[in-house]
Amino acid sequence: MPDAPAKNAEGSSTWSIAARITALITVSGFGLLLAGGLFLYWTLARSLDDETARFLADKVFVLRAIIHDRPHDMAAFDEETRLEGAARRFSRYYVRVLDEQRQLIVETPDMSKLIAPAAFAAEVAVPEEMREIEVGTQSLALMTTSAPTTDGRSWQVQIALDVSNKEALLERYRRNLLLVLLTGLATSALGGYAIARRGLAPLDSITRAARAISATNLDHRVSSQAWPKELTALAGAFDQMLERLEDSFRRLSQFSADIAHELRTPVTNFLTESQVTLSQPRSLEEYRQVLESGIEEFASLARMIDSLLFLARADQVDGRLERVELDAAREVGNVIEFHRANAEENGVTLACEGNAPLYANSLLFQRAISNLLSNAVRHTPAAGRVTVGIATADGGSTSICVRDTGSGIAAEHLPHLFDRFYRADASRSQRTGGFGLGLALVQSIMTLHGGAARLVSEIGKGTAITLTFPGKPDL
Repeated sequence: MPDAPAKNAEGSSTWSIAARITALITVSGFGLLLAGGLFLYWTLARSLDDETARFLADKVFVLRAIIHDRPHDMAAFDEETRLEGAARRFSRYYVRVLDEQRQLIVETPDMSKLIAPAAFAAEVAVPEEMREIEVGTQSLALMTTSAPTTDGRSWQVQIALDVSNKEALLERYRRNLLLVLLTGLATSALGGYAIARRGLAPLDSITRAARAISATNLDHRVSSQAWPKELTALAGAFDQMLERLEDSFRRLSQFSADIAHELRTPVTNFLTESQVTLSQPRSLEEYRQVLESGIEEFASLARMIDSLLFLARADQVDGRLERVELDAAREVGNVIEFHRANAEENGVTLACEGNAPLYANSLLFQRAISNLLSNAVRHTPAAGRVTVGIATADGGSTSICVRDTGSGIAAEHLPHLFDRFYRADASRSQRTGGFGLGLALVQSIMTLHGGAARLVSEIGKGTAITLTFPGKPDL
């Protein structure tokens, strides 16, 4: 039988899909049976009424013809009222003929005991219209009409037909209809449940496949089976979710390994250097060198932890970032002045071109540009140039392009440069003090602003990173 209603988190009852389908099939099946049965019952009752009315109309027609053509032919009256009515075993009918003073001329035997003449006047208001009444245990259909004679008189014909058999037939039909409806209700419920369970069997298969998936086998896919058309989209969406989860798990595992490696390196360096220094007496200058080296390692470690904390907070930000209107050229100029000394030391020229209104968070914007300039200066050879171009883009947005004349980056690295801890040249990054978090920070900042970061690079010609900030926010 259908599953019982379950309780949801709020405590209210929820029906299973199988129970709902079963209920719908049962109700619709019962409704169709009921509608069909009632229609057939109405059709049968109408047919019996029409048959009764035609019979009475035929008798009225015959009697009116006798009264008009042979009003004194008692033999003809006797045949219609006595012999033919008495010859019927079932559905007997009774005839009474009254003259213009409503005096009895002829009637079927015992008709007066069954129904008086006044009953016709009381029950039948419209001539030649059939009405039914109950007399004791019998059901009678009545009809009356006037019949003119050849000498201008008007007689009255009263006919009663016993229709008890019709009522018995309709009663049997109602009982049979009720039996059919109850049987149909039970059959619909059982059949509906079987259909529902069979139709939902693929969902059970998807459920079993989903339960078999764990963190160790995220490469499993459920769409490898042949699903019904209605479940193909669901299986595809489930597999897409698994792909995202698999990618997230893989990146999380790699991220954890990278963090462990990056945190271990400065600690190991300082620990090793300290152990070597303490292995024998040293001069004050040597101890000072060890401490300075340790400070550099831990300063590097602190910068990396700060970057990781920023990334973690950026991933958890809920809601829109508050943006204000900034002078892009002035903001970029401030960042350039901060990096100018380092650039001149490396023989790199910094420049800013263009200007446009910018809607951004000042601190985050400066941090993003600072990261890009730091990377550009670090990877641009002496006599090179780093240019920050500012322009208005489509839709009122603002683009900031940081372009250098460095050696460029190979095409296979470009899709991964915004990943955390990814280095196109790991050995060079280690020498220059990079952690592979700079572009990841820039990507997070652009995500917070609802903007986008795009990187293009060509070996031997340099790299250009374009940040696109949305236009004026809606107030």
